Amino acid sequence: MNRQLAAWALVLNAFIWGVSWYPFRLLEAQGLHPLWSTFLIYALALLALLAWRPGAWRHFLRQPMLLLLLVAAGLTNVGFNWAVTVGDVVRVVLLFYLMPMWSVLLAWGLLGERPGLSALLRLGLALAGVVIVLKTPGSPWPLPHSLPDWLALMGGFCFALTNVLLLKLRDTAEEARMVAMFAGGALLALATAGLGTPSGLVPALPAVGASWMGLVLLTSLAFLASNLGLQYGAARLPAATTALVMLTEVVFASVSSVLLGAAELEPRTLLGGALILLAALWAAWPAKPRC
Repeated sequence: MNRQLAAWALVLNAFIWGVSWYPFRLLEAQGLHPLWSTFLIYALALLALLAWRPGAWRHFLRQPMLLLLLVAAGLTNVGFNWAVTVGDVVRVVLLFYLMPMWSVLLAWGLLGERPGLSALLRLGLALAGVVIVLKTPGSPWPLPHSLPDWLALMGGFCFALTNVLLLKLRDTAEEARMVAMFAGGALLALATAGLGTPSGLVPALPAVGASWMGLVLLTSLAFLASNLGLQYGAARLPAATTALVMLTEVVFASVSSVLLGAAELEPRTLLGGALILLAALWAAWPAKPRC
């Protein structure tokens, strides 16, 4: 029963992230840039969390690596939330989910784990997928050619780094990890918005409106529930199972965005996406024990 509950908690997390593009687009339509939305949503969630666990911030004094988690999680949200608001949702989610590629490179660079043959094959499969996704008819080379592409790739890399750090910090209190992730989402979004506003890249924060503040509050509560689901499920299921369940986010994002007209499923996107997902499934599939 606990395993089933843990799996459904992860599905809840994947569902909320998979359809999160929609409230961000509604907020942008009311004049609220996704960076300001991210700041407000995560600031409210952080305040609610600190009201529940007021002493959670003290763990930062004993575990400096929580600061790195704060930055990685914050950049994840900056990249993903901004990208899905202004870009093709399916394309963004596929580029964001290049977990097999980033995981191989991070494990090699940070953990000293030299990739084996299967890891290199997964890396090649993921790279082939991203080349197909990025190769549009008007681009001579399959390189990221738009802001959403770069944001999705940056967010996905930081998401992979966040998962590595969560693994390293698994013995740290759950509420401390949550504080780091919500504080990162609020602070990094605020810093990026502050840098982008003077140049005109990011519009100024509009006057408070009752309609969009209500949506911000509801979205904040949803992300709080999402993070609780992730913390509960990931702590009770094998890492391979967690990774497989989390891939349902791609399904939720793809179906919802196509139905609501926020994405187009072109043949090359389907082919490239299939290779990326195949690499992710291969990476997440439990290895057979050796006799």
